[in-house]
Amino acid sequence: MARHTHLKIDTTSLYAAGPKAVSIASKMVLEAMPPWKAFKVLKHLNQKNGIDCPGCAWPDPKKRSKLGEFCENGVKAIAEEAQHQLVDESFFKQYTIKSLNNKSDYWLGKQGRLAQPVIKRSGDSRYHPIRWSEAFDLIGTHLKSLDHPDQAVFYTSGRTSNEAAFLYQLFVRKYGTNNLPDCSNMCHESSGVALSETVGIGKGSVTLEDFDQAEVILILGQNPGTNHPRMLSALEKAKKNGAKIIVVNPLREAALVKFKNPQEVSGWIGSGTDIADIYLQLKINQDVALFKAWMKLLLEVPLCLDDGFISSKTSGFEQLKTDLTSYSLDELIESTGLSKEQIIESAELLKSNNKIIACWAMGLTQHVNAVDNIREVVNLLLLKGSIGKPGAGTCPVRGHSNVQGDRTMGIWERPTKEWTDQLKDTFGFQPPESPGYNVVEAIEAMGQGKVRFFMAMGGNLLSAAPDTPVTKQALQNSELTVHVSTKLNRSHLAPGKTSLILPCLGRTDKHIQNGKEQIITVENSMGVVHSSAGVLTPPTKHLMSEPGIVASIASATLGNSDINWSRLVEDYDQIRDLIAKAIQGFENYNERLKTSHGFDLPNGARIGEFNTTDKKAHFTINKLPESIPDGHDYIMMTIRSHDQFNTTIYGMDDRYRGVFGGRNVVFMNPEDMKLQSIEKEEMVALSNHYDKLRKVSGFKVVPYNIPRGCLATYFPEANPLIPLSLNARGSHTPASKSVGVNIEKLNKGT
Repeated sequence: MARHTHLKIDTTSLYAAGPKAVSIASKMVLEAMPPWKAFKVLKHLNQKNGIDCPGCAWPDPKKRSKLGEFCENGVKAIAEEAQHQLVDESFFKQYTIKSLNNKSDYWLGKQGRLAQPVIKRSGDSRYHPIRWSEAFDLIGTHLKSLDHPDQAVFYTSGRTSNEAAFLYQLFVRKYGTNNLPDCSNMCHESSGVALSETVGIGKGSVTLEDFDQAEVILILGQNPGTNHPRMLSALEKAKKNGAKIIVVNPLREAALVKFKNPQEVSGWIGSGTDIADIYLQLKINQDVALFKAWMKLLLEVPLCLDDGFISSKTSGFEQLKTDLTSYSLDELIESTGLSKEQIIESAELLKSNNKIIACWAMGLTQHVNAVDNIREVVNLLLLKGSIGKPGAGTCPVRGHSNVQGDRTMGIWERPTKEWTDQLKDTFGFQPPESPGYNVVEAIEAMGQGKVRFFMAMGGNLLSAAPDTPVTKQALQNSELTVHVSTKLNRSHLAPGKTSLILPCLGRTDKHIQNGKEQIITVENSMGVVHSSAGVLTPPTKHLMSEPGIVASIASATLGNSDINWSRLVEDYDQIRDLIAKAIQGFENYNERLKTSHGFDLPNGARIGEFNTTDKKAHFTINKLPESIPDGHDYIMMTIRSHDQFNTTIYGMDDRYRGVFGGRNVVFMNPEDMKLQSIEKEEMVALSNHYDKLRKVSGFKVVPYNIPRGCLATYFPEANPLIPLSLNARGSHTPASKSVGVNIEKLNKGT
């Protein structure tokens, strides 16, 4: 597979979005489907009672744009899901699994929608069609044959609807296990752990309207221009209202510098909106040092603290003050790689303002000390009384459209006793209470032969997880793997001894049960639950909805006596009625959905009520991050390209960073390149030696504005370098953003 045939390194972009975004999005969607179909979908995308974008979880404003409530990458997501091509029986006759493994992730995604259920039986080299009824019988028979329910693992992607997720966890717990790892384990698990401990809820506290009132917005380890582009409109509006924005990010990103809103005249012919007032390019994973430096400077001016809030609403303040005295300000600043002037300038903004929103994403959550990172963010906000009032609070920006909703629905390997008791009271059975496997533990257990069955409700675990060869072997160790998917992906090509791919409806497809169109529901990044309704006729008659697939598997495994699974999916209102009985905050679920913007879930931290053990928000003591292991010269972070959403590769360009036509690149500081006599676009290998040698080769070096000693690479290409054992304390999130590596030049022609 040629990696660099068309690779071109150009200048970085000076801004995000603008006319170019409209042009590229239009071209991509019209290549994927005819114009009438594109218009029909985009007309309803993110509109009230329309289609919820299958991309990120950024909330919709109450007043939607008549020009279109979507972004460039949202259009790419629609083009990917609703594409016209089909992967059918003839496709699998043409390609063996081995031959498909030689194709790129980009190529796999562009082959089209999965058209019918297929199976790879033991000894087969390719997938073959199978009837739905036969597939369900096979799954049910296998699950009933296991020695213990804990020999099965049930993974979930953040795209899964509330209805499917609730049925899925109900089935899995009725079956007898809590082995419900999900994509949260690999992204915002650290946020949930830290926020639950400190403010009593594992979700953010802000609403979209809070951005209109904020005085300072911190953007920490996040690149909204690629990962949450509609967030830029909220930041632009906040800037117009007078907010100041402090960006903390190792890479210089175009979208955090300037935004040209394509829905405004100024976005086409004007200079655009400057986003960052202060841009702090700190060294990778030195956020705790930065926050400690800020807090030491705040404590020098006691009048800038919210004493009333601290004394009445928090605990641990005196311990925090004592801990901060043990650090030298100069040493903290040196750790960050920033200048003292930058630290003082940004601290002055924090001193003089009290309505502060802190936004963050994977740049904070994917480190060994990730939970400490988030707790330190909370410490700063508590000093300023910036939680529980308008224009202030926590904002972990979720990366998948219903990842937060899935957790609310009970997709979690460590359910609380309150959750299991509620299920028991509602459904009359005793759910398992012992913790199940998270993602890291599930991969380890599969690798050790402790798991005989693996099911994925969406997602692409092989490309998302660390330690790619280890993860691949773990999947292949399973006796039966089952993937519920809309398109072909890399995980399908690491089959168990027997493997099923079950094609499901997408967000854009109509869900019709008993002749009636159904809606599904999701929860956005700020805790608003709302509906989504597809508008397209499904591409083939052989697709099933996710709730229908779950109900059929449950029926084949458990029967329909205690819970009539088959009847539940005849009308999704019945599923929502059960959710309303089982989960606090969903009372009168179906009735409340009739409001076009949905409804907000309870959030104590939003109103200054902290559901911790002592009903107070907690200051915490956090250590500086450990150094990378000796013998590694650089610290590497993995990132997305602009033509990428999670593991889905929309294209081969990353135009904001000036990379075109390829993905095997490593971004490197020019001074570091000079020190190692590495030329622009020179071919290198990256390696490390945690518990064993790991190495990837054939990467071209791109000179970039990144701190010295730091490197950035795309995932999943660099995932083989991330040890499965390198994960966050307390959350087990893979530490994909701080991996020790070495870099070596390859001989010409290698």
